[in-house]
Amino acid sequence: MRFFRSILLAAIALFVCATTMHAQAPFVTDDTAVANYRQFHFEFTNEFDFLKESDYPSLHQNTANFKFSYGIWKNVEIGGDNQLLSITSAPNDTYPEFALGYGDFDFSVKWHICDEKGKRPSFGASLNIEAPTGDESKQLGTGIADYYLNFIGQKSLPKKNTLRVNGGIYFAGNPATGAVGDRISSGFVMTGDVSLIHDYTDKFSLGVELAGAGTFNQLLGKGQLQTEIGGMYQVNKKSSIVFGFIAGFYRDSPKYAPVIGLEHDF
Repeated sequence: MRFFRSILLAAIALFVCATTMHAQAPFVTDDTAVANYRQFHFEFTNEFDFLKESDYPSLHQNTANFKFSYGIWKNVEIGGDNQLLSITSAPNDTYPEFALGYGDFDFSVKWHICDEKGKRPSFGASLNIEAPTGDESKQLGTGIADYYLNFIGQKSLPKKNTLRVNGGIYFAGNPATGAVGDRISSGFVMTGDVSLIHDYTDKFSLGVELAGAGTFNQLLGKGQLQTEIGGMYQVNKKSSIVFGFIAGFYRDSPKYAPVIGLEHDF
């Protein structure tokens, strides 16, 4: 069974058959919005992962991610992000029992291709290039450069719901962050993400997500698949609080992880 072929086909099917949060946090699924022209947008999320037995000797990982984006042109933003990682491991001969440091630095360009119009969804795309700046010997970095292209679709649905679908490919590298993620040494890595968001009020949104990553030559159980329930509360016109809870399946996802963060427009 080709696990990720099924995931991607399911995402496409949802899109064909078919949040209103300003940005994608706390979800993996990206939205089509970009930073306003000549303005900065900041996101911070903190995720504490309880790891699976397959990650042993690694036990826990905390990922504090900082991301800035800037509207360089109308409908185009550039951005950069990095993570402050801390990884706790059982006594072993490979990794330190506690590692703390920055991970791999990521540079991105994102394009809002078109707005939603009638039955047509809005579309966007992003290109990410990640430099191997983290210490691989401590699991803080992957030791390789990542080149990732992601396509984004977004559609407003009745009753204040929003559907987002992403499909992407790592041409080189892999989506691992610290001890979590799919560490593929060769071959393309495919990603597929779907989220559904409901706006309960003008300030409060809540949604669910299914996100996965893997290669077609991987066996079932060796990929990355996780679900998340999360939301956003808008504190004021420029700031919002985001929160979520992740449950992971298969070898390369965390067992579960709470997420908390904030966003701010400058």
